[in-house]
Amino acid sequence: MSETRSALPPKFEISHADMDRVLKRFYAGVRKHPELAPVFAAHVGDWPAHEEKIGRFWRNAILHERNYDGFPQRVHLMAPEVKEHHFAMWLGLFDETLNAELDAETAAKWSEIAHRIGRAFRMGIAQRDQPKDAPPKLF
Repeated sequence: MSETRSALPPKFEISHADMDRVLKRFYAGVRKHPELAPVFAAHVGDWPAHEEKIGRFWRNAILHERNYDGFPQRVHLMAPEVKEHHFAMWLGLFDETLNAELDAETAAKWSEIAHRIGRAFRMGIAQRDQPKDAPPKLF
C-alpha cells in the first residue's frame, strides 16, 4: 500500500520501523497477559494482519497518513469481552512498551495520544455496560 499523507504535519516524527517494532513488542506482551490475552484471542485470529492494520491506524493518527479505514470505537463496543477495566491494563502495557522501545520524548507524545483514545473507548464501554435505567456516569 502506498503512503498517503495529508497536508497536516505529523504530530511528531517517528519512523514506520519504530512504530512496527513497538506494536510487535506490545502485541507479544498482550498475548502473554493473563487477562488481556483471552480478550484479544476471541477476536484476533491473524496477528500479523492485526498488527499491520493497527500500524495503519497509528500512522494515520500520528503521521496523518490516510491508509487506515475502520471504526475502532465501534469494533470495541461490539466486543462484549472488552470491559472498562481492561483499558488501564492495555495502557499500562502500552506505556511500558513505548518506554522500552523509544526515547522518552517520543514515548511521552505517543502515550498522550493513546491515553486520549483509551479514555474515549473506556467511556464508550462504560456507557454500553451500565444498566439502562442508571444515571449517566460522569467521567
